[in-house]
Amino acid sequence: MRKQYINGVWCDAIDGGTWDLQSPSTEEIIDKVPFGNASDCKSAIEAADKSFNDWKKTTPYFRAEFLKKAANYIRENVEAFAKETALETGKPMLEARGEWQVSANLFEWFAEEGKRNYGRVVPTNRADKRSMVIYQPVGVVGVITAWNFPAYNPARAVGAALAAGCTVVMRGSEFTPLSSFNLAKSLHEAGIPKGVFNLINTEPIATGTEMIENPLLKKISFTGSTRVGKILMDGASKTSTKLSLELGGNAPVIIDSDVDVESIAKQALTAKMRNCGQVCVSPQRFYVHSKIFNQFVSIVKEEITKLKIGINGGDTDFLGPLINKTQQKHSLAMLEKAKSEGAKIHIGGEASEKGFFVHPALIEARQSQSFIKTEMFGPLMIVIPFDTKEEAIKWANDTEYGLASYAFTNHIKTANFYAENLEFGMVGINEWAPQGTELPFSGWKSSGIGHESGAEGLKEYLELKLISYGNMS
Repeated sequence: MRKQYINGVWCDAIDGGTWDLQSPSTEEIIDKVPFGNASDCKSAIEAADKSFNDWKKTTPYFRAEFLKKAANYIRENVEAFAKETALETGKPMLEARGEWQVSANLFEWFAEEGKRNYGRVVPTNRADKRSMVIYQPVGVVGVITAWNFPAYNPARAVGAALAAGCTVVMRGSEFTPLSSFNLAKSLHEAGIPKGVFNLINTEPIATGTEMIENPLLKKISFTGSTRVGKILMDGASKTSTKLSLELGGNAPVIIDSDVDVESIAKQALTAKMRNCGQVCVSPQRFYVHSKIFNQFVSIVKEEITKLKIGINGGDTDFLGPLINKTQQKHSLAMLEKAKSEGAKIHIGGEASEKGFFVHPALIEARQSQSFIKTEMFGPLMIVIPFDTKEEAIKWANDTEYGLASYAFTNHIKTANFYAENLEFGMVGINEWAPQGTELPFSGWKSSGIGHESGAEGLKEYLELKLISYGNMS
């Protein structure tokens, strides 16, 4: 269905507004979808509030059945869903399929984790007192997610919120509405009660304002830029709306001299170019030991020449485009800034005449150059030589962001040094994917507040309540 989903009904925008969905690969209009405003958001919040009282009283076993049915529906339709995700994002089919499979896994994970919403009995210092701690759903939750992972990003928040007993109003990105509609369709086909899950496709500023100011909505889960996250924090300070924020990143990678250089260089390029670099945890600053630096650069440069750029959706997977003109301009501006500061462009950086493609670039930089502190969010790979592990740590931590970080070494003491001293919520040692469905996704510093996924992800949608009984002797 190419419509919003409010109170169990597929519907157009209240004012009849529409959005022309543009292909990032061809710049052609591929669909026209509803595009509403604050009125649609308010209607969805009211529906979610009306259904909350009944939904929160259901057992986690009851709620789990809907999530598991939705997970199964996704698995049955992975190919069709992936094609539409590839169409609107430009990402390879292999990545799109994987994203939908993980989305199903998230629904199933939280279906089971909701059954483990344990409290505890606390022994007290009084013989006539009995105390316990329980967790209850926070209420109506607004889920605002980004375009880079239009199925995975909302699935982890929606799955956790529904499992916890909350009702949901979801706003996916206007740049990837087809994926949002398919996620809603999965819950609809699972038989989710009306009003428990609602999907809107609306103007972002008006929606954020309505969610912050509407007293019926108790929490917002947001995935997006640090700039917008700070705006939400400012607004929430006036209304006491709770927030979970998964924001930007500037992930460092420390590659020590004892690694298999050829293997790590090839892996590094693959990790960097996933979703054309449009990944919050994407490795960005590669600190490579000076003993192997030239060899590493030479291998990466050669591997870049082998990358195939093109339109995805068929049997062959290409390096796709950036999501829109704005992101393309951002990457090109970063390249120009790098050049102006004296960085060396080894290869790449050219823009396509049609579509929002940018040829992957390898940039040799110095720590003193300011452009490296900006989140790239594109196919730009920055390499910087270092001499000591202390120097590498100092440089890696020199950022306002603290989402993901990576280190590669074959020495256990060195690995432990990196793991304990990197100031980031996630540290991958000799691996590129420290996160997982069952593991907490966490950002430090300007990279966010709260957690997604894992047992910690469920707790984000629950309120702690202390219950004490006196005069029990």
